[in-house]
Amino acid sequence: MSNVLAIVWFDLKRFWASPLRIAFGLTQPLLYLFVLGAALRSGTYAEVSGYQAYIFPGVVGLSLMFTAISAAVGIVHDRQTGLLNALLVSPVRRSEIAAGKIGAGAVVAWVQSMLLLPFSPTVGIGVTFPHLVLLVMAMALASLAFSALGLALALPFQSVIVFPVVSNTLLLPMFFLSGALYPLDLAPDWIRLAAVFDPAAYAVDLMRGVLTTQFVVPPARSVATLAACLIAAGWLVVRRISRRNA
Repeated sequence: MSNVLAIVWFDLKRFWASPLRIAFGLTQPLLYLFVLGAALRSGTYAEVSGYQAYIFPGVVGLSLMFTAISAAVGIVHDRQTGLLNALLVSPVRRSEIAAGKIGAGAVVAWVQSMLLLPFSPTVGIGVTFPHLVLLVMAMALASLAFSALGLALALPFQSVIVFPVVSNTLLLPMFFLSGALYPLDLAPDWIRLAAVFDPAAYAVDLMRGVLTTQFVVPPARSVATLAACLIAAGWLVVRRISRRNA
């Protein structure tokens, strides 16, 4: 456990060393919330207390997903600088390296997305303490799943230039199919079918349901799906790390 915490702490220090990264990381979610949300709030999706309130959980999911995937770039950088090789020849087990990297990415994504919660009252969302606790827990599970998926996706790449292009190509469809900006139960059949295979859809619905008590997917199923994604992606990360030669 000490090895895992050491890896997490090292990666967190790199994150906090770039405060502008934190500030700019809020830009995209806030644009969706206040610019897109304000432009479309007269539409038909205003099911809570306005369209901006409706998309707020989706915006949080957007922040979790993109921040976790961005944090995964760090392992590509570690390979280029030789840090990953140094870890591989150390006594640290492969599973501990994977757990540390997944945990670090999850903490970064969770903290970054927590900064959005103070904006919830400005769009008409009143969060009680029990709902806040459940929301934070849902965010933590989603951040772990997205971090593991990001690392599983990043490990085959050797260039910090190529990976962001590929990841964005996959992230945008995941976001738009997640129901973050519209109700999935009103979407066409092919979108609902695609959303079944989209982990982001379960994360967004879980967080939205915590705030509104209205779930499209049973919460137990969403939790189980995200946990399964975490386990499967975590296993893949360990397997790919184990194949690396120092």
